[in-house]
Amino acid sequence: MKFFKKLLLGLLSIIILIALSLFAYLQYTKPNYQGEENLKNLSTETTVYFDEYGVPHIYAATQKDAMVTLGYVHAQDRLWQMELMRRIAPGRLSEIFGNPALKTDKFFAGIGIEENSKKAVAAMDKNSQTYILANAYLDGINQYIEEGKTPVEITLLGIKQEKFTLNDVYNIFGYMSFSFAMAQKTDPLLTEIRDRFGMEYLKDFGIDGSLATKQLKTNKGKYKEYTTIAKSVASLLENAPVPAFIGSNSWVIGGNKTKNGKVILANDPHIMYSQPGTWYEAHIVCPDYEMYGHYIAGTPFPLLGHNRKYAYGLTMFENDDLDFFEEVNNPNNEKEYKTVEGYRNYTYKQKIIKVKDSADYKLNVKTSQHGPIVNGLLDGLKPNESVAMSWIYTQQKNQILDAVYELSHAKDLENFHKNIELIKAPGLNIMYGDAKGNIAWITSGKLYKVDKSVNTNFILNGANGIDDKKEFLPFAKNPAAINPTWNYVYTSNNQPEAIDGYLYPGYYLPKDRAMRIDALLAPKNDWTKEDVSKMIVDNTSATAQTIVANMTKPLDTSKFSQNEKQALSILKQWKGTHDLEDIAPSIYNKWFYFYLKDTFEDELGEENFKLLLGTHIVKQMIEAQTQNAVSPWWDNVSTKNKTETQAEILTKSFKEAVASLESQLGSDVSQWKWEKVHKVEFQHPIGKVKLFSKFFNVDTFGISGTNEVINNQLFTYSDDAQIQVKGGPSTRRIIDFSDIENSWSILPTGQSGNPMSQHYRDQSDMFVKGKFRKMKLNKEEIIKTSTKLVFKPKS
Repeated sequence: MKFFKKLLLGLLSIIILIALSLFAYLQYTKPNYQGEENLKNLSTETTVYFDEYGVPHIYAATQKDAMVTLGYVHAQDRLWQMELMRRIAPGRLSEIFGNPALKTDKFFAGIGIEENSKKAVAAMDKNSQTYILANAYLDGINQYIEEGKTPVEITLLGIKQEKFTLNDVYNIFGYMSFSFAMAQKTDPLLTEIRDRFGMEYLKDFGIDGSLATKQLKTNKGKYKEYTTIAKSVASLLENAPVPAFIGSNSWVIGGNKTKNGKVILANDPHIMYSQPGTWYEAHIVCPDYEMYGHYIAGTPFPLLGHNRKYAYGLTMFENDDLDFFEEVNNPNNEKEYKTVEGYRNYTYKQKIIKVKDSADYKLNVKTSQHGPIVNGLLDGLKPNESVAMSWIYTQQKNQILDAVYELSHAKDLENFHKNIELIKAPGLNIMYGDAKGNIAWITSGKLYKVDKSVNTNFILNGANGIDDKKEFLPFAKNPAAINPTWNYVYTSNNQPEAIDGYLYPGYYLPKDRAMRIDALLAPKNDWTKEDVSKMIVDNTSATAQTIVANMTKPLDTSKFSQNEKQALSILKQWKGTHDLEDIAPSIYNKWFYFYLKDTFEDELGEENFKLLLGTHIVKQMIEAQTQNAVSPWWDNVSTKNKTETQAEILTKSFKEAVASLESQLGSDVSQWKWEKVHKVEFQHPIGKVKLFSKFFNVDTFGISGTNEVINNQLFTYSDDAQIQVKGGPSTRRIIDFSDIENSWSILPTGQSGNPMSQHYRDQSDMFVKGKFRKMKLNKEEIIKTSTKLVFKPKS
């Protein structure tokens, strides 16, 4: 007995020792927010004040000193995120995650981002401030790698750290740009619908073929091949450990419409939720420069920023800058493809992908004049056929780093506007406001026209010499509004007006948010920061009441149960709000899923129906389709000798929705509250493993908002008991030039990506409740509320 007691005591002692060692190690990994550090390549002492939310306020003698320091403090909070961000575009995730990441690596390694990055770096002016300051920032990161604390994730995965380079910066921008595109999800699916069912089925999608009469040929043998592209790319983006950029709101109100006579800018870029979040905030002050910016991990200049003179933000333009071309192979030589000049050779290149705990993978990349052939890069595509991906980002001169530097160092609106031309892709809506009273909305992107016979929503013909002809437009033609007479500008990823009569193609989002923003801005002429803070979390749908009217009018209610009658009554009285206590959103969104399923799945099949749910176009078409009683989609093609009607499908789907809610939430309709259904969890890549989820992930919250309201919380329609919100505002910013030192921001979780930092999750509760915190510019206030970390020059 004594022996067993001693054994148990010994085991308990070992467990306690391991626990204490683990605790001590985790404490050691905490970021350092006060004291002194030594940094090489500083001209003189630099002081950083970390405010109560961990935002560094960097006071430096020169911009170069500030950038070295920024790189260091950014790395101590976000080095793990930087490591992920730099690996995805060149196809290097398999080195740390093994075979599960190989599909992602094969695709991204093959589409040319890494090669484009190398060209861009080689072309940089080595004497430019962009080059000098970007390298100073990277120097700071690399000094932290050498001398700082290794993040727990990097230790867990056994990653061998490498120095960051300018190639990494461009690769990060390249992935970000690709994630903006929607063509890879949408074009193959629409091509299948056209080829399998005909153009009649696309009328509800707003594609009537009027611009593509020569391209509307049936090609029934190809539809499976095309949708494999869309499924594969959608799956890669959804499962990537780095969040995709997906939408946004922004508006700028001129002084004539504000109470204090000064410009107010609001911006909330929509990005897939993750932990750590997308943005890292930092405030730089030098004798010749000041900027409070929002930075992406591993990039030296802010994409969002403001100072005492001007402010800027961005949303996604959603223009079409990516197309697919079906190449015609030479039947006598598989290494050649058809062009208008005759057959031409494909080019070939082999790339090696390192795979953790496995043999290297040899990737053979085949390229045509249009771009890389995605057969071979994506699983499930026939290797003997060739579909090329043509993308403006890799085809045009890449000056995105110069552009972001210039936007964060603009002298005035004219200078700011001019430098947007440097961004050939991605297409962005860039918003501007300044202390002088200027307001502007300006789009970036190298825009082009195609032949009137071509509809770029479909897979294009790579051999006819027509589909690939592009007339590039001068930057002066890009949509813009500068100091309009109506005294405000806004964007919410919606379609801009025609350019010289040409409605620019794209994957624009529905009018819902745009209608609501415009309806709120137009009548009011005494806007304040407080008013804007309420507007940016507005949960009211501008179209829900119209859609409810469309969907309820044909219902056959003669056999409705008591709960079905009560649910219908709640919907009819609903004002379109999506607050936590509301019941109608639970009914509405559940009905939406069953309506879409009963309408589209019989034609598309289960997999392609799921693909449709992940596109912007499904959001665009709902209002029009629900009021089209003669839509061919109403008929269930799997039933024989019967043609279903709009009334039958909508009645069936409504009953299914109520039955599902009864099963999941109980028979008491008053308990079907939105807070029980609509949930968000901020998930870390390693937190997907259950063992680590509580340590790395940030809580689960009931959250207000929904798809396509101003407080845009993005999810895919489903029959799940809980709707998992996948994305939404990556920050909310309000810049008020009447009180510039007290502008507001909020992040979904916190500043730090280190789970042991007090700033890992200290904003999450405020974020889900629609609250804000200051973006401080006043030095005296900053000093009073901050810890102090001094960096001294190291010889």
